[in-house]
Order: sequence, then structure tokens, then C-alpha cells
Amino acid sequence: AAPARVFAFRDARWAPDPVLEPSAAVRSPQPAPLVIDNGSFQTRAGWACPEPSVPAEPLLRFRSLAARSRGARGGAGAETQVGNDLGSPEPLRWLLRSPFDRNVPVQLELQELLFDHVFQRLGVSSQGCVDHPIVLTEAVCNPLYSRQMMSELLFECYQVPKVSYGVDSLYSFYHNRRQNWPCSGLVISSGYQCTHILPVLEGRLDAKNCKRINLGGCQAAVYLQRLLQLKYPGHLAAITLSRMEEILHEHSYIAHDYTEELQKWRCPEYYENNVHKMQLPFSNKLLGSTVASEEKQEKRQQQLRRLQELNARRREEKLQLDQERLDRLLYVQELLEDGQMDQFHKALVELNMDSAEELQSYINKLSLSVEQTKQKILQSEVNIEVDVVDSKPETPDLDPLGSEQSLEDVESINEFEPLFAEEQPEVEKPVAAVQPVFNLAEYHQLFLGTERIRAPEIIFQPSLIGEDQAGIAETMQYVLERYSKEQQAILVQNVFLTGGNTMYPGLKARVQKELLEMRPFQSSFQVHLASSPILDAWYGARDWALEHMSREEGWISRKDYEEKGGEYLKEHCASNVYVPIRLPKQAPRAAEAPSRASGTGNPSEQP
Repeated sequence: AAPARVFAFRDARWAPDPVLEPSAAVRSPQPAPLVIDNGSFQTRAGWACPEPSVPAEPLLRFRSLAARSRGARGGAGAETQVGNDLGSPEPLRWLLRSPFDRNVPVQLELQELLFDHVFQRLGVSSQGCVDHPIVLTEAVCNPLYSRQMMSELLFECYQVPKVSYGVDSLYSFYHNRRQNWPCSGLVISSGYQCTHILPVLEGRLDAKNCKRINLGGCQAAVYLQRLLQLKYPGHLAAITLSRMEEILHEHSYIAHDYTEELQKWRCPEYYENNVHKMQLPFSNKLLGSTVASEEKQEKRQQQLRRLQELNARRREEKLQLDQERLDRLLYVQELLEDGQMDQFHKALVELNMDSAEELQSYINKLSLSVEQTKQKILQSEVNIEVDVVDSKPETPDLDPLGSEQSLEDVESINEFEPLFAEEQPEVEKPVAAVQPVFNLAEYHQLFLGTERIRAPEIIFQPSLIGEDQAGIAETMQYVLERYSKEQQAILVQNVFLTGGNTMYPGLKARVQKELLEMRPFQSSFQVHLASSPILDAWYGARDWALEHMSREEGWISRKDYEEKGGEYLKEHCASNVYVPIRLPKQAPRAAEAPSRASGTGNPSEQP
């Protein structure tokens, strides 16, 4: 069996987006539409221009996140960073904010920051107005309030000429259409926050039968983080969401049969051949004893010599300081003996002493301390072993003139006592020739076994994380049962998978297996995967913008916004279904007034 490979986390930092100069082709002969795929995980923006000089791909791709720091006290104000300017999300995880609640934008202040970032980096001047049409993606069955706020932001703040809204998964379905593809199909879109089952009949979305599962890549990453933190409690801080997303993108897969796959992982041989070892970063300085025993013994001896020299130097400094204090006290005593009482009393006041007896007591104690220090210095010079200074001085220094410095010296010497006490026996002990070496690299490895299939399995079995929801298979069967048998046969002929959470290996085969179990015997069906599940939504929006650039279909003009409100939507092949707000009719007041008050005339006849 081949040994399991060890994979290192890339921990890639996001490079800041450069400020791009727009090509002249996007401004003449008419402003080119700006296509923005406004996803809850990532924002993608680029131009819809047929000219070959303009790249037919998104020029900007950044996470839909913003962080606003509060600023230092007395320094600069708050700083706002958006998308790739964050560098790495982990140090700023507690500051990160997203304009989305699930997949619906609700924080329009943060959404404005994302739009400002897009316009600035694409070289669009947003000072006065943005004179380019905007093609923007939105959630399936987007609430009218969210669309109203988004239209108000685009028309009032940026003064855009017109805007078009469409569903990202339908744009992807629109982009992947082929000549032989039917106009109907069942779209399964799984993204960062949600998974949708969208039936499309004769080219239009059947919004009444759309279903949403509140599970996606975000919940899978959180679930995987909890699994590994329970498995490796010693590496809680190192198991971050960014690394879990990397594991999901590169090391996870969908099991064809989940129960059968778990049985395979119980086999030790299968485990050894398929386990992925993720190497966490670590420092070699913590590896312990990697040098030879002679080198370690030499280092200990050098440390002992340095500490011995430091201890002797501190003793000499203390002796010199105590001797100076003693000489000063003896000088004051000589003033008393010579009969110079005025100068003597003045010196006592400076020393903060009351009488000659107190002066004599200080002189005796300080003389004893000086003699003991001299004896210790002589003993350290004679003996080879290192002397240890007493933790408690025999005679405390009570001189008020320099008591603080003396106590600091004693405490600083006492700090080195444990070092001497521990290191001295080490020199006498023989060093072992062979010492066990701890493999720190293996300690900092995460073994990914069944975790590779447990995390992505939640979209088929939400009960794994305690969610009371149906999985993709049950929801797909529920949607199909709402149609007749003929319509079911039409829908299953084009089951289309799109979205970033559908890129797991084995997902297409799993959906085929689920369809085989729920469909009648010998019935046919086809499952297709988007050519680029992440970018096809942007490519489809670009294709639609190029085809409808000179048409009025699907575009909401400023006149429509002012007349019909911000929630207004012009439907097209990849859009939501517009459901206008219907206010309840109020009862006429003329019929209610007679029942409220009696003795009055008919209110309709009153002026």
C-alpha cells in the first residue's frame, strides 16, 4: 500500500485588487453594461463588451466582506477594508461584516461599500453618476423590500441609467444551453449559504414550486471545524474556518453510498490508503533536544560561568555601596565626638534619625553586613563551586538614604538562586547518550478520514448537524411530485447542477443514484454539471447583456423606477417572477359612519 500523503495548508493571502484603467471600447459608441454577480460568498464584476480588447471574463473577484476598524485613540479615524484588501480574514474575523442574511442583501450600507470598491477598481467614476447600465444578480424569490432598497441605492446614489435583475443559477443555466438542450429542466443550485431546487418550464422559472434548503458551503465548513476541534482539542486555534474551506475545496468528496462508504473507512488498510494528513505550521525551536550531549553540557557550563560572574559583580557593587553608607554614618558620629552639635543635629535630620542611639544601631548593623559580604566574596574566590546568596539577608539594610537600591540589588540576586540550584546538579550528572526525540511534525498533523465525506454529506442529510430540513433528494422528489407525469419526464431530462457547492467529486453520480431510486423502472433522465459552476452565472449574465444591449426587454429605466417603485421588476428568461404589492381595499367610510354614530345625517351628503 502506498503511504498516505501529507498536504500542507496554503494559507494564501489575498492580493489587493489593482485599480484598472477602462478601455475606450467600454465608453464608445455607447457605455457598455457592467455585469456584477453579487454572491454571498464572492463578488465578481466585469464588462459586457463585444470588443476583443475587453476581456470576456470577470476582472474583479473578491469575498463579499468588509471590516471597519475603530481607529486608535488620538490617531487616525476608522479604516474600512473591503474584499481582497483584507489580506487574510482570520486576524480580522471578529470585525468582518457581510451585507447578506443568508443569500439576501439586507445591510445596504455594506452593499454600498462593495459597489464603491467595484466602481473604483474598475476605473468607473462614481463621483457624479455611473453612466453604465448595471446587470445584477439577486436571490431566488428575492423579497420586494430587498430589491426596493437595491434599486434605490443604484438609482438615487449612483444615478445609473438602467438596471436589470436576474437569478444567478438561471444565468448559469442560460449560459450552458446547447442546441439540443430543451428549454425545460430542473436546476439544482448549491451555494455558500443556501441550496435551491428550481423547476424551469418552457424557458421560464416556475416560482410557485421553487424550494430552498438553508444549507450550503458555510454550514459544511462550520461542521467540519467542529468535528476537527473535537478530534484535536490541542489545536483549537489552528483549526480556522479558512483552512476548513480549503479542506472542503480540495480534499472532500460526496460518497456514492454514505453508509457503505463509512463501512469502507472501518478497514485499516482502506484508511491508510485514503487518509489525508494536513500539516499545520509549527516551529522547530520547540523540538526539544536536537543537539549533541557535549554541546548541551558546554552550553550549561557557559551559562554557569556567566551567572557566577554576574553574581560576583553584584556582590562587589553592593559591598561598595554599603561601605559608602557606613563611611557617611561614621562621619556623622565623629561630629558628635568633636562636639559640633549643630552640624550633628542637622545631619541627623537629613538621615531621618531621632537620636545618637539610633545612629549607633544603624552603624553596628551595617558594619556586620559589610563584614559578611567580604567573607562571601573571599569564599567565592577560593571555592570552585558557585555560591548561592541567601534569599533572606541576615542584616537588613535600614539606611533610609539608599534602602530602595539595596533591596533591588538583593531581589535581583535572589532571582538567580533557582537557576543556580537547578543547574548545579546538572553538571555533575552524566548526560545520557541516547535520548528519545519527539516528532513534533506528526503532532501538528490533522488526519482526515471520514471527515472528508461527513461535511459535504449535510446537503443530503441535514440531520447530521441537527437541522430539521429535507435534503436534496427528498426536496427534488417533492418538487417533481407537484407536476404531472408528463411534466416530470420533461424536467428530469435536464437536471442541471450549478453553484460553488456542487464542485465536490462524486456529486453528479450521487444525484444520478438518487434519481434512479425515485424514478419509475426503465425511465430515462440526464444530469448535467455546469462547465464552470462558480463563474457560469457571470458568463450567463454577460451573454444576456450582449444580446439585450439594444432592447428594452428586461431593463428597468429610471422612469420605470420613479413611476412604479423600487420593487418593480421587468421579467426576462433568467429573472424572478414579478409579484406586485397588492394593498387590501379599504371599506368606504360612508357605509361605516351610520353604524358608529346615530342621529346624524348621511356622511356622504355632508360637505
